[in-house]
Amino acid sequence: MTSAPPSAAADASLKWHVGRTLSLAWPVMGARIGMILMITVDSIMAGQAGKTALAHYGISLAPHVFVLVVGIGFLVGTIVLVGQADGAGRSRECGAIWHRSMMIAAGLGVVFGAFLLFGETILLLLGQSESMAAGGGRALLWFAPGMPAAMMYLATSFFLEGIGRPHAGMVVSLLGNLPNAALNWLLIEGHMGAPAMGAAGATLATTVTRWIILAALVAYVFRMADGERYGVRAAHAAGWQMVRRLARLGTPLAVATGLESASFMTMASFAGRLGETQMAAYQACMNVVSFAFMLAIGLSTATSVRAANAVGRGDRRGLALAGWLGFALLVALMLLLSVLVVWQRDFLASLYSDVDEVRAIARAGYFWVAAVLMFDGGQAVLMGAHRGAADVMVPTAMQGFAFWGVGVPVAYILAFQIGFGVQGILAGIFAGMAVSMLLLAARFTVVSRRPVAAAYT
Repeated sequence: MTSAPPSAAADASLKWHVGRTLSLAWPVMGARIGMILMITVDSIMAGQAGKTALAHYGISLAPHVFVLVVGIGFLVGTIVLVGQADGAGRSRECGAIWHRSMMIAAGLGVVFGAFLLFGETILLLLGQSESMAAGGGRALLWFAPGMPAAMMYLATSFFLEGIGRPHAGMVVSLLGNLPNAALNWLLIEGHMGAPAMGAAGATLATTVTRWIILAALVAYVFRMADGERYGVRAAHAAGWQMVRRLARLGTPLAVATGLESASFMTMASFAGRLGETQMAAYQACMNVVSFAFMLAIGLSTATSVRAANAVGRGDRRGLALAGWLGFALLVALMLLLSVLVVWQRDFLASLYSDVDEVRAIARAGYFWVAAVLMFDGGQAVLMGAHRGAADVMVPTAMQGFAFWGVGVPVAYILAFQIGFGVQGILAGIFAGMAVSMLLLAARFTVVSRRPVAAAYT
């Protein structure tokens, strides 16, 4: 995704910059919404099959989302390198970056899939009951075969976003919800002679869908009219040097995202220890957080790309503007969503369950959800600005402190020692996200005032 030339960007109005950021963000939002819609539809359809299916699906997401987010961290460097290369006028290099990113993605997918095969053991180690671990473990078995497809889809989507073609990922991701919903209908409760698999049926549906959307998106890349310009069909000689560059940028990002995701996995395990009812309500709350977070990811990606373009141009003012404008747009969006969540909390709770106790806990939890959205989204956008500036080590340490030094301990104390249950876990998430956002904002204030350098190109 390239921005205007330096002179044009410097002379442009604030309205132009807002429009440019939103034009980059909305298709990414659409693509990420398409991904989270699969989980949302899975959650709703599992919840309508009973609180046990929703609880098993919710606890299976803990290790699944952990490896998925770590993979995103490894691969999101694709956007940074493609954005910097395209911003510097080296378009053909973008295809080489994609090829090597796909190699990394395939390898990660195999490793992550193998990890999820031990899902029941993992859940037992996280302190789950035997019945919860068994149900969640069965669901994880069917998530495992889809991990290579998920990783390679992300690598391809990031490549397209980096060259300003996010619309394809959006369309493919949104359309992928059609086969996913149909397969859910067949497999969760067992229609038309299909086996009634419960939560495992939802994860199998997601796995099949992931291979479908990967095939569609890769076909689009190879058929691009200007594919030759970006070298997508060429044999590149960059080899392992390019892999090392991606790994050099991706490893600290994977650590950063892994710290956050591991904290969420830990807090989900807290909810699982509270029992099926609490776990089902927690999933109903966190799915709303995840849905809103996908919108924040759209702005984060746009911010990261615009920051990377500015770095590629050597434009310090453009870097600062990209970061703070993305943050301001995020604040406006999340304020609107927070009001909507509180206003429609009864409707949201009813979507996920018809069990009165589950709905009551979820309704109360949505007040905390509304508070979390601003800070969760804010820290995501600011981290995107740091990624675009290739500043990852200090922000990683800051996030580690916020999530593990603040979020997890607060959640544990409030949930178990004080007895607030799910409300305490959500309060811990709020505390961790608030500290993360404030620390990253202070850091970006410093980074955006320094001379810029494309450290990873």
